[in-house]
Amino acid sequence: MYDLFLAIAAVAASYLLGNISPAILIGRLKGVDIRKEGSGNAGTTNVLRVLGKKAAIATLLIDILKGVATVMIGRYIGGQALALACGIAVLSGHIWPVVFGFRGGKGIATAFGVVVTLEPLLGLIEITVAFIFMLISRRVSVGSIAAAILLPFLAYFFDPVYLPWIAVMAVIVLFKHRMNIVRLLKGEEPKVSFSKRGGKSE
Repeated sequence: MYDLFLAIAAVAASYLLGNISPAILIGRLKGVDIRKEGSGNAGTTNVLRVLGKKAAIATLLIDILKGVATVMIGRYIGGQALALACGIAVLSGHIWPVVFGFRGGKGIATAFGVVVTLEPLLGLIEITVAFIFMLISRRVSVGSIAAAILLPFLAYFFDPVYLPWIAVMAVIVLFKHRMNIVRLLKGEEPKVSFSKRGGKSE
């Protein structure tokens, strides 16, 4: 019973940790609601375009560390299975934060933090895939979508036990990118431009 309580507490804490949104909080410090500027997404790309490089770097690092921390906590308390559950929880908390009206980011950085902590080589492959597709297409969303699609297949190669959990993460990320996918199919998805502030982004 005690172990079950700890497991439930770890998952709940992971969700709440996911609620910490550096994009929203840094925006508020600067008098900006990041969800009403640029693309409206509370993520690194939109922060970069609206608030600048320093804010974007801080957002990226904190979002990644949320994923890293929760997987490590879950693994310490209950092993790999709990680590995976905590990973899903922190991603859900990041995307649907109760403290911010269930309006968060798209989860790419946090998902990367989860994956790279579970399997460092898998995380490295994923970030490489995302970067290559982003460079080729000049669209951050294309890199994110490509990495999400490939993730379950790679996860199965590393360890079939990962597949159900990782597939859920990939589906969540793709669901959050559904409008990007629609715009890509219509040829309307904007390309990345780091020379300007504001405008649309992932």
